[in-house]
Amino acid sequence: MENVYEQNSKILKALSDPNRLKIIDILSCGERCACNILEFFDFTQPTLSHHMKVLMECGLVESRKEGTWNHYRLKIDNANKLVLFLMGTITKTDDCICKFSQYICKK
Repeated sequence: MENVYEQNSKILKALSDPNRLKIIDILSCGERCACNILEFFDFTQPTLSHHMKVLMECGLVESRKEGTWNHYRLKIDNANKLVLFLMGTITKTDDCICKFSQYICKK
């Protein structure tokens, strides 16, 4: 169970940067070449590479190389898992973590 919290905290930390949130929004429309993503920002290719590395390490984005350019796409299954995790965390459910405690769940 702790692993779920650790993995999702890594994703949330990656998403705490507004530029990375914007990249996720861009990729929600489909796969994009790095050069196309750069058009939305006022920073350099190395900075984009750093942001993409963070998003790939947390599992939200994957890439493929085509010639000299990298193409990125959202790993929609992992994005959906994050959404479901957050919904489950803020919603009273039958498997709420506090039900496994001596205390009563007050959600």
